[in-house]
Amino acid sequence: MKTKTPTQPHYFIPQPLDNTRLAHLCGPLDENLRQISAALDVSIFRRGDKFIAAGSNAERAVEILDQFYAVANKVVSVDEIQLALVEQRAKLGIGKKIKSAKSNGKAGADTDEEANADPADAELTETDIESPVLKTRRSDLRGRTPHQSQYIRSILEHDVTLGIGPAGTGKTYLAVACAVDALERDAVKRIVLTRPAVEAGERLGFLPGDLAQKVDPYLRPLYDALYDLLGFDRTQKMFEKQAIEIAPLAYMRGRTLNHAFIILDEAQNTTPEQMKMFLTRIGFGSKAVVTGDVTQIDLQRGQKSGLIDAMNILKDVRGIAFTRFNSSDVVRHPLVARIVDAYESAAQATPVASTHGVIEAAAPAPVKPAKPVQTGITKTARSRHAVKK
Repeated sequence: MKTKTPTQPHYFIPQPLDNTRLAHLCGPLDENLRQISAALDVSIFRRGDKFIAAGSNAERAVEILDQFYAVANKVVSVDEIQLALVEQRAKLGIGKKIKSAKSNGKAGADTDEEANADPADAELTETDIESPVLKTRRSDLRGRTPHQSQYIRSILEHDVTLGIGPAGTGKTYLAVACAVDALERDAVKRIVLTRPAVEAGERLGFLPGDLAQKVDPYLRPLYDALYDLLGFDRTQKMFEKQAIEIAPLAYMRGRTLNHAFIILDEAQNTTPEQMKMFLTRIGFGSKAVVTGDVTQIDLQRGQKSGLIDAMNILKDVRGIAFTRFNSSDVVRHPLVARIVDAYESAAQATPVASTHGVIEAAAPAPVKPAKPVQTGITKTARSRHAVKK
């Protein structure tokens, strides 16, 4: 393996020289250059028509500059730069490490983090970078990182898939893209979107408007993904034909959903009872995708999260796949990935027992003696009972 001097500068000289393409490449006030510099931790200097990149990832930065200069006859958006940077960060292993070989259970883990890693992470190989292609009306999509590629493959190959990870990793967007792809291929007859409305609890009936208007604020991220993939007009037509349905989680009890693609978003805010109810709605020819972030639970203190409960109970159930995302999968502003890392580091430095449940490790923790079970009689009822005596 060749070694490179971290401080060795790399040069990029645009050919052929075109001032319009240079302006598109650099972006307004050199915003694109700043994004590349911040994401890859390099310094980029411009001297006339020459670009100089210095740092350990300078060669990668030059590759991105060359890649976008070739297509800079049009404006290069920040979003395009961000997606390219996500791919480069994944290749460089910036953020969490991803194992590149299957674990056989014989070799010891190098670190505590690897010892406690999710089994799905241990099975990632280099071939997982090649993602299945999702065909939608507007564009073809594929995973940008190994975890995203594994996530798409898991959805295509399993009836139930759980995607767990921080914000901005594409959990919801890719789930909706898979649903649209399945609907376009006639693999399913409808898409069902659901999400717990924690702020309103189960009292949606007290909110103004019809059913769609009551839950619309909670399903807005799913709507945004549909509009992006299908367009506004086509999405509205599919709602009218009931090919796409919104179903508040509280109203799904008793239903059996056949030939449907069901997405439960923000699942960390479900209770164990709600999660069980949702997973048992699946009928013949249906797929279910559950997404959530166990670090952003909005349940009342002491209420166990249904997502954490499902992760512990279903981890060995055949036919259910798990994908864990981390900061290296974030496809938003590079600062978001660093924010996620900072919060995770702080949580590890000062661990606090969660009141919403604990994700079980490979080795079971010792069982503590159970507290005495309280009777169903409340304190008020008990006092009345004593008065009657």
